[in-house]
Amino acid sequence: MKRFPHLVPVLGAAILLAALCFIKPPGGSPADVPIHRSDFLLNTFVDIAIYDSRDESILDGAMALCREYENRFSRTLSGSEVYRLNHREDATGTYPLSDDMTDLLATALYYCERSGGAFDITTEPLSSLWNFSGTSPSVPPAEAIEEARKKVDYKKLRLDGTRSTLTFLDPGTSIDLGAIAKGYIADQLKAYLLDSGVESAMINLGGNVLCVGSRPDGTPFTVGLQKPFADRNETFAQVEVSDLSVVASGVYERHFVEDGKNYHHILDPSTGYPYDNGLISVTILSERSVDGDALSTTCFSLGLSRGMELVESMDGVYACFIDEDYQIHYSDGMEKFLRKD
Repeated sequence: MKRFPHLVPVLGAAILLAALCFIKPPGGSPADVPIHRSDFLLNTFVDIAIYDSRDESILDGAMALCREYENRFSRTLSGSEVYRLNHREDATGTYPLSDDMTDLLATALYYCERSGGAFDITTEPLSSLWNFSGTSPSVPPAEAIEEARKKVDYKKLRLDGTRSTLTFLDPGTSIDLGAIAKGYIADQLKAYLLDSGVESAMINLGGNVLCVGSRPDGTPFTVGLQKPFADRNETFAQVEVSDLSVVASGVYERHFVEDGKNYHHILDPSTGYPYDNGLISVTILSERSVDGDALSTTCFSLGLSRGMELVESMDGVYACFIDEDYQIHYSDGMEKFLRKD
């Protein structure tokens, strides 16, 4: 375990985990400078950088693909597949799914089951109630939270992967894929880049970072893990990774303070309120970004002990937990990725 040398408190209980950031190696040559494209998509800033090609049309295709997935998985965009499912004509019934939705739901429901419901994709009634992005966010009425909480239960969904259908067993059930969709999209973007002949690239979906291969010279990419309560360029650690995903979840920008108490966006399905389990953040390294996305939220939800146990039961997955005392806890094998200098 390690402690941050210095952290400045903000609004008492308010805490922050911001996006992962790229670290440019010193003395880089012009070949180290990628072509890249940035845009505001998926309700965040998306940046895709390609190191071993100068073909701008590949970036055009990647951004178009990102928009396509946003229009499929967003719970708020009218006409998206998720929106249509949540606003279905029959309150209970079976609905056809796209292949992408079937794949994503299969992974999401796996983590719902693996976490015992601590991670739950049917929290949409709660996430719609809590408004973390509005101009004047506030704690919803207790009665409304309790009413919404009663509608949350992933076991009220039945996925038939063979037939690509989803059955809703309860009229109040609706889904929110915000805790896993960016990871899935990052994986699809990586597949697209590889199909386009790209072997060295970085995909950053608002802090969900996925490395395609290594740098052109064969060295790993460096990703900075931002220090809480600090400027975006200040890191508490840097990891060196090749062909891996780095995803962080925690108590960061999407939060507000009311009556001296901090409220953040990771909601506990059992209470309807944000988790309060002694953690600030969880960072996951994994091969697939969809696993890292789901696990960062799942492990945060489970807390330090159970979250660490889950990570260490899985092959090729590594984690860094930060608790409210600002101690850093690494899973077995995680420290080998830490940059030493």
